[in-house]
Amino acid sequence: MDTGGPMDAGEAITTGVGAAGGDEASGAKEPLAPLPPPGRDTVAGLLATRAGDGRIGLVAGRSAWTWDQVVGESRARAAIALAHRPADPGTPFHIGVLLPNVPEYLFWLGGGALAGAVVVGINPTRRGAELARDITFTRCHLLVTDSAGASLLDGLETGITEERTIRIDRPAPPPATTGTASTAPGPDEPAVPPRPDSLYLLLFTSGTTSAPKAVRCTQGRLAEIAERAGQYYGFGPDDVCYCPMPLFHGNAIMALWAPALAAGARVALAPAFSASGFVDDVRRHEATRFTYVGRALAYVLATEERPDDADTPLRFGFGTEASARDRVEFERRFGCTLVEGYGSSEGGLAINRSPDTPPGALGRPTDDVVAVDPDTSRERERARIGPDGRLENPAEAIGELVNRSGPGSFEGYWRHPEADASRVRNGWYWTGDLGYVDEDGFVWFAGRTDEWLRVDSENFAAAPIERILERHPHVVAAAVYAVPDPRTGDQVMAAVELRPGVDPGTFAAGVGSFLANQADLGTTWAPRFVRVLDALPLTATGKITKSPLRADAWQCSDPVFVRDGRELAYRTLVSADAAALDAEVHAHGRLGQC
Repeated sequence: MDTGGPMDAGEAITTGVGAAGGDEASGAKEPLAPLPPPGRDTVAGLLATRAGDGRIGLVAGRSAWTWDQVVGESRARAAIALAHRPADPGTPFHIGVLLPNVPEYLFWLGGGALAGAVVVGINPTRRGAELARDITFTRCHLLVTDSAGASLLDGLETGITEERTIRIDRPAPPPATTGTASTAPGPDEPAVPPRPDSLYLLLFTSGTTSAPKAVRCTQGRLAEIAERAGQYYGFGPDDVCYCPMPLFHGNAIMALWAPALAAGARVALAPAFSASGFVDDVRRHEATRFTYVGRALAYVLATEERPDDADTPLRFGFGTEASARDRVEFERRFGCTLVEGYGSSEGGLAINRSPDTPPGALGRPTDDVVAVDPDTSRERERARIGPDGRLENPAEAIGELVNRSGPGSFEGYWRHPEADASRVRNGWYWTGDLGYVDEDGFVWFAGRTDEWLRVDSENFAAAPIERILERHPHVVAAAVYAVPDPRTGDQVMAAVELRPGVDPGTFAAGVGSFLANQADLGTTWAPRFVRVLDALPLTATGKITKSPLRADAWQCSDPVFVRDGRELAYRTLVSADAAALDAEVHAHGRLGQC
């Protein structure tokens, strides 16, 4: 392994966009921004603690950087940023980063921290007006991208001029003669170090249920998360933290990069998540830790099992929204411990696992967290959990999870007071998530608040039905959502992704008897329609997005199966059935409610 400098970034070094970084020892060719004093209460201070650290801090492909070199690269990016600061003090010093998982992303995260700027992670899977909106809404002053990112912006109005666009595969543009901070301190002059309350990140939410919102995160909040996660989950300098999740998302930054920075652990970057390449990557990097989001575990488990899958150094994985079945199977197959956390970029409440946490539960909250009826704010009944771990009183127990102690670490959204007010009401923090609390105080996740379904005057959540479907041995992942009933309320529809080689018709022929044998399937929960897809639609972070599924309803090219009446027997939905359904729904004025 080459440890003397970034082979893959060699072109960037010679063009001046990416300096070799560091001080004289690391051969810097670019101006370097000053380092603040080492400290643990800001990200900039955490970076300063890594200066002079000769251990490997970053690996990507065949290239590696010591932590000291990472600090130097960050100082070089901070100098470029400071040279392009806005002259108007009322203009936000925001740096948009439109890149995949490449080392430059981490160098600009560090550079933004040292420069006192705000780093805005731009989702490269967004397109057109929505992509432009993310950049303009967050008022990015600089944009860091590459050729692929620049091609996405062709013809879009972002308000960012050429001299304020930094292409990592081209020389950095010189500061403009107007519109930059000509009277502000230069990059080599003393600067006031960022404070813990200095805004540092704008993290877009995943956008599974609405337009993405930008969550505010200060330097102090991220530094505290890094310290707490490192101590609670045992990060150490000998760890290798494999990062397959996208860096624009809170999971990769909060659960992996920041704790690794605080502990001096090694970060191993993957360009993108690959289920088929996961084990080989873990072995190549000798990874001890990784993070995941959404259905990532399910897709790894869908690959062919190998006899030596457990023969890796992997010890620990942390993530959210994997099914209990997938977690158990992943631990068996790969011989590592998984911790399923509850968390979001917003913060707002903390839930910690303990050794006695039941399988499938999130853990116990550190604050006064309860499930409430969102209409009345009344606390729901405590959940009764059967000996098999199944919920026995869903209608009475499921509600919206709220933190009655207050907003916790939630620092608000960027330019979205309505969303702030929705999150914090009556002094409580409302998560927007459904869940339930059992008699021992453990919290369980049950889906999103906009995933309520109403059938025969009964309200229930989608997530428990998804968990039941995902017990089926042929199902990789399932999504449950509402489609309109012709007269009132909803009908339940499920979309499933099957394991490779499973015939949809064979699955449909047996799924009814499977459902009939699930003791915790509510009397109105069985899907009326089951759609089989080659791949469920996902966000860039691996979460299933249901909006296109709802919009399609039963009108799609995929196989769809329907059951008639109350019998749990499914038959193929043919075009005549779909036309009759459309006509019936349209006749009652409900066609637009998909």
